Amino acid sequence: MTPRHRTPAAVALTVLWLAGIACAPSRSIAPADAREPQSVPSLGTGTTRRSTDLALPVTVRSADGRDVTVRSTARIVSLWGGLSEIVFELGFGDRLVGRDVATTFAEARRIPVVTRAHDVSAEAVLSRRPTVVLAQSDTGPPEALTQIRRAGVPVVVFGIPSSITAMLDRIRAVGRALGAPEQGASLAARVEERVAAAQAQIPPGATRPLVAFLYLRGGAGVYLIGGPGSGADTIIEAAGGRDAGTAMGLRRAFTPLTSEALVRAAPDVLLVTDSGLRSVGGRRGLLELPGVAQTPAGRAGRVLSEEDGRLYAFAMRTPEVIERLVAGLHDVGAP
Repeated sequence: MTPRHRTPAAVALTVLWLAGIACAPSRSIAPADAREPQSVPSLGTGTTRRSTDLALPVTVRSADGRDVTVRSTARIVSLWGGLSEIVFELGFGDRLVGRDVATTFAEARRIPVVTRAHDVSAEAVLSRRPTVVLAQSDTGPPEALTQIRRAGVPVVVFGIPSSITAMLDRIRAVGRALGAPEQGASLAARVEERVAAAQAQIPPGATRPLVAFLYLRGGAGVYLIGGPGSGADTIIEAAGGRDAGTAMGLRRAFTPLTSEALVRAAPDVLLVTDSGLRSVGGRRGLLELPGVAQTPAGRAGRVLSEEDGRLYAFAMRTPEVIERLVAGLHDVGAP
């Protein structure tokens, strides 16, 4: 999830385009990502009490290089799930009037979706009469954001975290953009403590298992392995594992998966998303994919699955993901 990486959906589009079977916008290529999840996990971390004395108006530097002035947080639209989590945890959940499809936690379920799959609809956003829009640096299409800005709505863009430190910095940045810098700093400190507590569960001297993150879209025939910058690599490392794609020398965030490459990677554990696992027919279907059964992970049946929005968010639920992965990788018991 680094700024230089391409999202799994974008890589999947390239694979399909090269095969001559797709020409859809990159962020709508993964139909399993574009639906509400079958089970909707709760944010479940306890929201911060919103300040009654917001530091508004405030001018902040957006990740796209613009200086953006936010004058009101009365009606917020968030265009990425991780940003929505932060908005809720800062106590602004009752002001969130629009969300994207990647906002998957239960508390936001009734908030209108303003994207078509992962593509922003400017008309849908503007219909919510926002006073501020929060976006991520890969939010698109760019024309939609331009249309929103031309309508006079401030759009604050945040970078994609490539580390736990960057994730904490983004929490603080969202707090500043909403006129609640002290609450943002306090929330970041609490999340940092939760990450440290999760990592403290790693047994001293534990072997670091080799973990391959697989992006699966069985219906579209798309199978990718994560590498440096995928985002999953950071989570794997934080949980005391080693990213298999990085270890085998991959240079890109996502690379088309072959049976030969997977066998060569020899992962001890496979990490997938819930929707990806469903798309290949569950664990049995995954183990039947070429090369999987020949890996140490396949032979041992070591498959860990996380809900898509929780794994990709890099926000409030990330400590929970790390805790679950620590338990799965090191056999320390369920969190």
